[in-house]
Amino acid sequence: MSNVFPAEFAALEPFADWALQGEKARYAKRIASTMEELQAFYDVAFPLLDTGTEYLENVTLDGIGDEDKHLLWAFCSLVTVAFPVEAWGQPRVPDSGPSAIDAVVEPAV
Repeated sequence: MSNVFPAEFAALEPFADWALQGEKARYAKRIASTMEELQAFYDVAFPLLDTGTEYLENVTLDGIGDEDKHLLWAFCSLVTVAFPVEAWGQPRVPDSGPSAIDAVVEPAV
């Protein structure tokens, strides 16, 4: 069985479905998730953020491998779930109605 993430980040493997390319996909997953699911991902990913940042700072984007790309995307997802977990207590932005994100241009990775 192959890993989705680098071996140092094996704790994230149960959350491989959070390694999503694109802000729109990450936002859609956040909205479709329960607070329990957001909290579970956050509780595992957040403590790895400093180590993950150091690790990714040593990865070049030219020819980035799939495991490293998935790690980057998982940490992008962490950013997407941080406010709901830390502040709002719900997946949607409070009092925002049916809000959506439409990113016109995103990073290539």
